[in-house]
Amino acid sequence: MKKIVIAGSVSLQEKIQYWKKFWEDKGHLVLNYPCPVPLDVFLQTYPQVHTDFFKHITETDILFVMNEDKNGITGYLGAESFAEMCFGVAQNLVYRKNIEIILCKMPDKQVQSYSEIDLWLQLGWIKLHQT
Repeated sequence: MKKIVIAGSVSLQEKIQYWKKFWEDKGHLVLNYPCPVPLDVFLQTYPQVHTDFFKHITETDILFVMNEDKNGITGYLGAESFAEMCFGVAQNLVYRKNIEIILCKMPDKQVQSYSEIDLWLQLGWIKLHQT
């Protein structure tokens, strides 16, 4: 059983639940995934939620970056999900971790981090999910 962390837009809860079930059905343990934080306690709760998420990335076997289509953009990837992916890459490079980083799909060229993602795919630091 591998440990999985799912990164992605918290606003795509239906997709998150799909991917959570996808990994669990393969017999893997999902350590963490984007969960909504209530607005009335956001500032108090978010720092710990964020810390726990990054801690789970250091413990995972697979970081699955769920860059589903959003706002009319194929393979949307926001700044926070990109930062989480960067953290996974940094863990592998600096600490010799062996986190498998899987991107759900190739993002559209209008995604701000497209050039880095393309380079990282060429370097083999990340890979695309095989359907």
